[in-house]
Amino acid sequence: MNDEATVFLVDDDPAVLRSLTALVKVVFPRVESFASAHEFLETYIPDRPGCLVLDVAMPGMNGLELHRKLTEERIDLPVVFITGHGNVQMAVGAMQAGAVNFLEKPFHEQELWDSIRKALELDQQTRRRRQRRSDVETRISQLSAGERQVLDMILDGKFNKEIAAELQLSVRTVEDRRSKLMQKMQAGSVAELVQLALVK
Repeated sequence: MNDEATVFLVDDDPAVLRSLTALVKVVFPRVESFASAHEFLETYIPDRPGCLVLDVAMPGMNGLELHRKLTEERIDLPVVFITGHGNVQMAVGAMQAGAVNFLEKPFHEQELWDSIRKALELDQQTRRRRQRRSDVETRISQLSAGERQVLDMILDGKFNKEIAAELQLSVRTVEDRRSKLMQKMQAGSVAELVQLALVK
């Protein structure tokens, strides 16, 4: 797990926030607490790794509204909801919106810890995937126009002779472009090249 990952806690009840902070710090040392959704939004920098433990029922912007706002702004921070006012419909809605878990008070300590651990692992996986996609996009951007043409045709399943005929080039020229694009893409085989090009 990422040592820099932070558990962000948001609850409008000061006593609950203090006890929640103490409970989370038993297992996760990096914890930041906020008394409202607005306070969190003013402070949070989108690229910071971590997860959000969020009370549902808060004055002003409630937990579900905060989660919706983060989603709208494409801030992909895993969320664990906690509530003393839960109902089945609310829980289903939160889970469908992408929440990691929906815990009703009183909950067991282990439930909270397990949910946070799952959320942090999910955040780490998402960040790794995003970094990999960025790396691949950088490699593709370094291809020449001709190499990009050959790449697109390889992805269409075409062989060197077919590519050469379609582009009205010699097979040798196609082979040369193919060799260069394989180097730039850092792919050891066509199968690896296809996997890289399809990274999402």
